[in-house]
Amino acid sequence: MTHAWLYDGESALRRSVTLGAREGALEIAGEDGSARVSPADLVFIESRPGETIYGRKDKPGWRLGVAAPIPGGIAALLPQAERYGGWIDRVGLWRATAIGLAVSAAVLFAVYQLPHWLAPLVPDRVMKAYGNAMVGDFGGKFCAGPGGQQALDALTRRLAPGIEGLNIRVVDLPVVNAAALPGDNIVIFDELLKEAKSPEEFAGVLAHEIAHIEHRDVAEAMVRELGLGLVLTTLGGDVAGNVHGLLSLSYSRDAEAAADAEAIAMMNRARISPAPTAGFFERLAKSEDAIGRADMLVYLSSHPVSKGRAAAFRKGAVEDNDYTPALSRDEWDALVDICHNDPDRRD
Repeated sequence: MTHAWLYDGESALRRSVTLGAREGALEIAGEDGSARVSPADLVFIESRPGETIYGRKDKPGWRLGVAAPIPGGIAALLPQAERYGGWIDRVGLWRATAIGLAVSAAVLFAVYQLPHWLAPLVPDRVMKAYGNAMVGDFGGKFCAGPGGQQALDALTRRLAPGIEGLNIRVVDLPVVNAAALPGDNIVIFDELLKEAKSPEEFAGVLAHEIAHIEHRDVAEAMVRELGLGLVLTTLGGDVAGNVHGLLSLSYSRDAEAAADAEAIAMMNRARISPAPTAGFFERLAKSEDAIGRADMLVYLSSHPVSKGRAAAFRKGAVEDNDYTPALSRDEWDALVDICHNDPDRRD
């Protein structure tokens, strides 16, 4: 037993009572008799110096003040003070923190993976519509110098003999870049061909872009940059409004690494050494620091070149593979000069 005071919620009279624990309930005894209250009906109100105040869920004005210290048998029937509120007090702070961190990690993982999960939902006709709009946006800048497109197509067939429908064109623009576009389109910018010292160096870049097409990375990047809803709703509408943004699509680090791995495998299957591509990447990275070159090396803004990436291509060369030239000398010259030799080129 212990002493307490009670407001019954019906009058302003404060009564002195005694408390006891009986058959799992709190027994309150006073001058007017006794009553039992289920612990489930009690709520903690506040702690004051020397006493703790409780209320009843079903009686708004009901208050019970219990003097400290509260005997253990009675304290076990009274609700505990809420330190943090709600479920945190029920499970404990450390367990709640662990649950919160786990939920946050799961949400971040889901947000990161969401474009990967949604990319397969983008219909091919939508990708084609974007691709056609983007290819059309280049207008008359596609190059058609003698033998150049034939050399590019021959190299493409050698690298990806099982992939049909690829549309790979060289664009007469003074930037060092290559980009995989929606609808199985790839554009190679003229300046990139001039930066490459051999067809083997260029073959690694081309294989990398083909791998992005093969892995549907373009659709994933579109969902990441534009959102699935915008990708789908702009079909038939302002597709061109997104074309400029799509040219600078960037892929996740995992997608870039997977495209590099597939490019190296592609080159080895085609008996083209991937090692020269490493030198191309390293040379581009050094050129980035040169005054006046940064604006032209757009490739580095969407394809960050790291030492690890160059090393992967160098190590990707198989020692006993019977490598052969990616293109003949004449084919390579025709490809490099595809824009310069274009009879319709306007300087």
